[in-house]
Amino acid sequence: MLQKIVQAGDKDLDGQLDFEEFVHYLQDHEKKLRLVFKSLDKKNDGRIDAQEIMQSLRDLGVKISEQQAEKILKRIRTGHFWGPVTYMDKNGTMTIDWNEWRDYHLLHPVENIPEIILYWKHSTIFDVGENLTVPDEFTVEERQTGMWWRHLVAGGGAGAVSRTCTAPLDRLKVLMQVHASRSNNMCIVGGFTQMIREGGAKSLWRGNGINVLKIAPESAIKFMAYEQIKRLVGSDQETLRIHERLVAGSLAGAIAQSSIYPMEVLKTRMALRKTGQYSGMLDCARKILAREGVAAFYKGYVPNMLGIIPYAGIDLAVYETLKNAWLQRYAVNSADPGVFVLLACGTMSSTCGQLASYPLALVRTRMQAQASIEGAPEVTMSSLFRQILRTEGAFGLYRGLAPNFMKVIPAVSISYVVYENLKITLGVQSR
Repeated sequence: MLQKIVQAGDKDLDGQLDFEEFVHYLQDHEKKLRLVFKSLDKKNDGRIDAQEIMQSLRDLGVKISEQQAEKILKRIRTGHFWGPVTYMDKNGTMTIDWNEWRDYHLLHPVENIPEIILYWKHSTIFDVGENLTVPDEFTVEERQTGMWWRHLVAGGGAGAVSRTCTAPLDRLKVLMQVHASRSNNMCIVGGFTQMIREGGAKSLWRGNGINVLKIAPESAIKFMAYEQIKRLVGSDQETLRIHERLVAGSLAGAIAQSSIYPMEVLKTRMALRKTGQYSGMLDCARKILAREGVAAFYKGYVPNMLGIIPYAGIDLAVYETLKNAWLQRYAVNSADPGVFVLLACGTMSSTCGQLASYPLALVRTRMQAQASIEGAPEVTMSSLFRQILRTEGAFGLYRGLAPNFMKVIPAVSISYVVYENLKITLGVQSR
């Protein structure tokens, strides 16, 4: 504990804590404790009871029983097994006033409720190629110190590396979504062989350039929209409730996707192009505009928007369920889940989210890929669904699912490793 206090208060990084630094640490730490106390004191009566602890954790998506909340109130802290035993609720009233709260935590660099937000970031860290997840929350401290934009930059860089490393699987998925059928049963090995034979090894990365370029505008628009929608929701809490996060995140995702959707169409067309068909992204955009008009850049827009709800909802629900289960069972001294648990939760939630929204994603991709032919009827989402079910059955809605799932684990792992390294480079301190 003493080492943590020295690390927290050592401003000149000389490994020692002088009197001035110690006083500054106490003053700064007391301010933080006051903010946390006020956020927990829902009734504004100067005391925290079990119901208020339950409500505060519920707002973060962590559900506990009243008995567990009472245990928190009676929580025992010891520095060592031979050290003195101290209680937060000193007078046994089953409530905590400001003095009890301050005395208990002042010389303890506490991992309080916002610690859950710090350790359990999800959409910022993990990039599986579909940026439809609900944005992460940032603590008040991260907003005030400007750490939030460094997290976003680190997440964007991690996404760029992750998407580039898994681009061959992503292109194979697009090819299988568009071209695979009962008569053309494209397999993974055959698909890779066909791509290399047609355009060489370099062709495996077709469409990756625009896929990486759209990360920055999409993430920025999504984050700004999310912050504005949070204010419209009217919540004055540091974090939103789960259903509020889903609504705000889905709307922010819809705004971001609407803004960059022409880039999604370009990505699909670039991934499907033959050798020599386009000289680059701009040439592809010019030819689409000349032959098909502006409307071509919004083909598949409706199924894409509809896919946000099941993807974001399932992803958030699964992630929060796994997070709650871990926090209730294993979070004794810290909310830090460790690398393996974080990767496992991110992988499972992303996989479930993609599985739920995959038929809509497949229909969107097929609509994006269809070049307008003069005199040909415009294919609608419902007619394409019926056509696929009639000719290929329900299985046809899941073409390309294998390479899509194959890229999830490497994508999550790569984005996490790169994210952690970029955090160090950008000066983001991990607690």
